[in-house]
Amino acid sequence: MIVGGGHNGLVAAAYLARAGRSVLVLERLATTGGAAVSTRPFAGVDARLSRYSYLVSLLPRKIVRDLGLDFRVRGRTISSYTPVERDGRPTGLLVGGGERRTREAFARLTGSDREYQAWQRFYDMTGRVAQRVFPTLTEPLPTRDELRARVDDEDAWRTLFEEPIGLAIEEHFSDDLVRGVVLTDALIGTFADAHDPALPQNRCFLYHVIGGGTGAWDVPVGGMGALTDALATAARDAGAVMATGHEAVRIETDGRTAEVTYRTADTESVVAARHVLVNASPQELAVLTGDEPPTPAEGAQLKVNMLLTRLPALRDTSVDPRHAFAGTFHIAEGYEQLATAYAEAAAGTLPAAPPSEIYCHSLTDPTILGPGLVEQGFQTLTLFGLHTPARLFTHDNDSVREELLKSTLAQLDAHLAEPISDCLATDAEGRPCIEARTPLDLERGLRLPGGNIFHRELSWPYAQDGTGRWGVETRHPNVLLCGAGAVRGGGVSGVPGHNAAMAVLETLGAAS
Repeated sequence: MIVGGGHNGLVAAAYLARAGRSVLVLERLATTGGAAVSTRPFAGVDARLSRYSYLVSLLPRKIVRDLGLDFRVRGRTISSYTPVERDGRPTGLLVGGGERRTREAFARLTGSDREYQAWQRFYDMTGRVAQRVFPTLTEPLPTRDELRARVDDEDAWRTLFEEPIGLAIEEHFSDDLVRGVVLTDALIGTFADAHDPALPQNRCFLYHVIGGGTGAWDVPVGGMGALTDALATAARDAGAVMATGHEAVRIETDGRTAEVTYRTADTESVVAARHVLVNASPQELAVLTGDEPPTPAEGAQLKVNMLLTRLPALRDTSVDPRHAFAGTFHIAEGYEQLATAYAEAAAGTLPAAPPSEIYCHSLTDPTILGPGLVEQGFQTLTLFGLHTPARLFTHDNDSVREELLKSTLAQLDAHLAEPISDCLATDAEGRPCIEARTPLDLERGLRLPGGNIFHRELSWPYAQDGTGRWGVETRHPNVLLCGAGAVRGGGVSGVPGHNAAMAVLETLGAAS
């Protein structure tokens, strides 16, 4: 029995069904996919957006091969563009498009090759760590000492696993803008300061630079829903049964067999299973089993989807908008700007200059747009805002959302030659094609606790007290956590689903 049909639940279902197990997936919503879905959010507009999650890095090719998924990704030719005004003129840093071009961009911004060389050294180091750590995600959890030996680089281990990432950034880089671009990977969905001694920023940074053994973030062809559609097909073809509109409300277990009570629109029933895999948050798991809930989680992001009739022109005329938006477009993400935004939010106020970053999926994969929109030059934009913890929205979510959206777009407009509002498409009702989601919106719509996209703070990818052999175990021997809140969870990876399935199959092998 798998409770929750998000992408991790579908991965587990496909592995277990292919191994000959009888598998039933209960999903409370009308469709499977969870946060990894594609939808048409704007009435009467043929644009299929990856509504919540939108890029792929942590999904191992092993899972794609094992399950025979009909799923592809495309690499982005540009890594990032970060606009800034210096000496009264608009400029910026374009990373990607070839080594020579990137080197010249660093020199143009900073006046020398120093920052570019530091950039190369720093990311050579993270690349070596990625090659050694990423393969361990689909293996039984290594101990801390085992993973340290596998990394086999004491400087890298200290930088990423022991000291606040802010120390390394300040040691390696001098330019404020370059420092900020590096730091952003430590803050995606994570509300932390660069020097937080508890190191949540380091764990976030680690998961953002190890994906695929390279750290590259790719665009899913056909949108994120193409992945979950492929996973659902693989699970069904192997014999798994999908029951949408079925909400699990209770799990009772003696450690050997379990009963799951579920509700539909018109009935309540009970089904028995040998194992139950929960593709939901640790909080939701505690509700289902009647256990003590974990520490409350809190998300810290603004999610905005837009459809444009055209890409906006930039104040920095040296950069083609198609290049600037092809990678990650950083806004108000200088190092000091990020520190200020964190301090303001920690003090209980919205950041005066909200930091965010934008991705244009349709530049890399125009198939998400109908042919007519492509011919007219329409493009999608996805904005992800940082340092906006859920606590800021509890008093008046709607009003604060509107205030934050307005100030976030104003930060973007500061680097454009025309306001983004002039480029917005309209839907069939004449409304601008833009939607925003706060952490509280994500909690209400997807049951992400506190709107946390990782379900709780990310964990180190090694064994600690109580983590179990695969990082999916609970205090109930036959109830496993296969969602993002598992050890080595978070992101669109399928890793917790794979590991929960392996834990079940290992148990069954030992029993036989």
